[in-house]
Amino acid sequence: MKLPLFEPDSTYQNWLKDTVHRNYLHADAQRQFDFFRPSLRADGGFYVLDLDGAPLDSTVQELHTTARMVHSFALGQMAGFAGCDAVVDHGLKYLKSHHHDADHAGYLWGLDGDNIHDGRKLAYGHVFVLLAASSAHMAGHPDAITLIDDVTNVLNTRFWEEDRGLFADEWNRDWSPFSTYRGMNANMHGVEALLTAFEATGRTAYLDKAGRILDFFVGQIAPANNWRLAEHYTQDWQIDWAYSENPMFRPAGTTPGHSFELARLSLQYWDLRGRPDGNAVQNARHLMQAALDDAWDKARGGLIYTLNPDGTPAIKDRYWWPVTEAIGVLATLIKLDPQPADEDWYRKLWQFADGHFIDHARGGWYPEIDGSGAPTDAQFKGKPDIYHAVQASLFALAPGISNMGKPAA
Repeated sequence: MKLPLFEPDSTYQNWLKDTVHRNYLHADAQRQFDFFRPSLRADGGFYVLDLDGAPLDSTVQELHTTARMVHSFALGQMAGFAGCDAVVDHGLKYLKSHHHDADHAGYLWGLDGDNIHDGRKLAYGHVFVLLAASSAHMAGHPDAITLIDDVTNVLNTRFWEEDRGLFADEWNRDWSPFSTYRGMNANMHGVEALLTAFEATGRTAYLDKAGRILDFFVGQIAPANNWRLAEHYTQDWQIDWAYSENPMFRPAGTTPGHSFELARLSLQYWDLRGRPDGNAVQNARHLMQAALDDAWDKARGGLIYTLNPDGTPAIKDRYWWPVTEAIGVLATLIKLDPQPADEDWYRKLWQFADGHFIDHARGGWYPEIDGSGAPTDAQFKGKPDIYHAVQASLFALAPGISNMGKPAA
């Protein structure tokens, strides 16, 4: 049964303050935790689940999937949802017992049972390990700080380019190079992980690194390109508009969903810095608004996946995660500097998600919809993870825009 999105009365000002909407958010998060809790595998790690919540046939376990489960359930534990601690503990043990590379250090990208499926060392995966460990530490897990220290050392010594203030992307298992690719995505999630690590430990080095990454992408790249974020770069960090690899994970052009994420993260950074004077809020608005204006599908609703450098549509498929990330930055701005248009967009996005992506019967969100707005599986099989969707609800429910949990003693 679908829950009502809201029940306005003469006194409510916005959905973030409306009791019925907040109950809706809480119920959606609860159904997501209930749906994904059976992901636990008896032999370690997590299954990827089909639409009904049964395990898919593939037994390959990728690093970001493990880490995102830990992070998401740690957020749930901090928010008071029951039963999340067991999932956090299960995932942390698997990161240590299987993903950790005892021979070469760092964390392996893909495993199949006890066998290495893909031994590459990717910044994208390592920053998610830092995110998972930091959230688990804030949730009170006693072993998380050891993982924070280990992955921080790997990130600092293998991926961080001090002269640039950015993370390099990828190495072979033995840390020999196999490409000169540089990318925005790993750095954007690096900001997410660094800010969470700062919240968890109070170590200012994390905050300083996050600021340097943001200075490059929000301070330089975005304003020089009409507030669109280039995804791909050469080894010397020049934009590579011609680069195109995997159309899902490294598509050409720009990805508006990442603009929403980085806009929210830039506000989290600004908040953690004590909200200094400057253009942080204005710049976040520029990033968000350009992505909304470019990507909203006026004919069908939803957000187009990728854009050409000039903002025209490229890949017109519509996935769940850009909608969740747009909700996240809008909720953040409504808490900080509410404008009537923010409320309009926030409601429009939740209404679209409610009607097209949320599985009200079984829990979780459908990952993609077809041209008619119905769920489809052209790109994704099953429900690939909880991470994006549950944060849309939890970020909106949180009272502030940073420090969703307190450091463990």
